[in-house]
Amino acid sequence: MAALGDPQKNLPPVIHVAGTNGKGSTIAFLRAFLEAADLRVHAYTSPHLIRFAERIRIAGKLIEEDTLAAVLEECERTNGAEPITYFEITTAAAFLAFARVPADYVLVEVGLGGRFDATNVIAHPAIAAITPISLDHQHFLGDTVGKIAFEKSGIIKPGTPAVIARQSAEAAAVLEARAGELSAPLYRQGIEWEVSARPNGGLAYRGRSSFDLPPPGLLGRHQYGNAGTALACIDSLPDLTLRAGALEHGMRRVEWPARLQRIATGTLAALVPESTELWLDGGHNEAGGAALGEVARAWRDRPLHIVFGMLRTHDAMAFLRLLAPHTAHLAAIAIPDESNTLSADEAANAARAAGIFATPYDSIAAAVRAMALPYTRILICGSLYLAGRVLAENDAPD
Repeated sequence: MAALGDPQKNLPPVIHVAGTNGKGSTIAFLRAFLEAADLRVHAYTSPHLIRFAERIRIAGKLIEEDTLAAVLEECERTNGAEPITYFEITTAAAFLAFARVPADYVLVEVGLGGRFDATNVIAHPAIAAITPISLDHQHFLGDTVGKIAFEKSGIIKPGTPAVIARQSAEAAAVLEARAGELSAPLYRQGIEWEVSARPNGGLAYRGRSSFDLPPPGLLGRHQYGNAGTALACIDSLPDLTLRAGALEHGMRRVEWPARLQRIATGTLAALVPESTELWLDGGHNEAGGAALGEVARAWRDRPLHIVFGMLRTHDAMAFLRLLAPHTAHLAAIAIPDESNTLSADEAANAARAAGIFATPYDSIAAAVRAMALPYTRILICGSLYLAGRVLAENDAPD
C-alpha cells in the first residue's frame, strides 16, 4: 500500500465490519440505507458467488472489467516479485479503485478475523462494527470464542466508535476490554441500542434515534439483528441523519444473494414441480445452522429436503445437527470445481451422524431432481462456494 501511495489513507469515511456471521448482510443493509438517501457508496465484500467483480462496488455499481484489470495490473507492477496473497493484492486493488472515485462512504468487510486481515490497513475508520461472534475458522483464529473475539477486536481503533451486535458473555468481555484499552466508545446491542420484531412483523430500532420500519427485505429472524447493526452504525455516524423514508425504502429494497434466496426461475428451478419451493442459503457454520434451524422450524407446512455440500474447513456435524429435527431427507454432494470440498460420501456420513437420512449424489442437478417431490421444500445450503455454483448453474442456458 505504501508503494502505491497509501490509497487507503485517501478514502471517504469507512465503516469496517468484522464478525463470524452477518457481515455481508449488515453491509447490504448499510448500502441499501445509504443509497436510498442518494449517497454514493463504495463496498468491498467477499467471497464472490459467480464473478469476482461482485466483491468491489464503485459508487453503487460493480467494478467494470477493464477498470478491475487495470488496477490489478498496477498492483502487480508495483509489487514486483515480492510475495503477496490473492486476498492481499485484491484488497490493494479495491482500495486503489476506491481512492480514485468520489464517494460519501466506503463499506469494508473483513475477510478473515480482523487483527491480521488485509483490510486492517484502514487505520482510522469512521465506525468499527462487529457482528455476532461464534466458532469458525478455528485453525486460523483460535479454538474458543474468546480467542476468536480477540482477533475480531483488532479492527477497533483508538477513539473510533465500536458498534457491537449481541454477543455471548465471553465475546462481549473481550470486545469491551479491548475498546476500553483504546478509549473507543462502545455502542452495544442490548445496552446502548436494541432491535426487535414488532407484532405486525415490522422492525423497531431504539438507540440514540428511534425507528419503526417495515420488515427486513432479507428473510429470517436473524436479519432483524443484521438490519439493527446497520442502523446502529448509521446512528453512530457524526453529521449524518437519514430520513425515515430513506430507511423504509432501503429496508424494502435490500438485496443480498444466497441468503434465504428463493430460486423461482432458471435451469435448476425447472427441475422441480410447481408445488415445490427451491431455496438457497450460504450458511456454513454452527451459527448459520442455528439461524436456518429457526427458519426450518417455522416451515411446518411441508416436508423439508436439503441439498448439502461443505468445505473441509468447517464442522459439518455442528451445522447439520441444528437442522436435523426439521429435515426429512438430505442429498449430499461435493462442491463442483472445489478442491477443498467434502466428498458426497463424506457429506452424507456427516449428515447421518447428525441424525439425518442422507444419500450421496454426483451433481447439483441430480440432487435437486432427487429431492423434488411434489409439495416439498428444498433448501440448498452448506457453503457460499456451493451457493455460487448453484447460481451459475441455474442461470446457465439449457
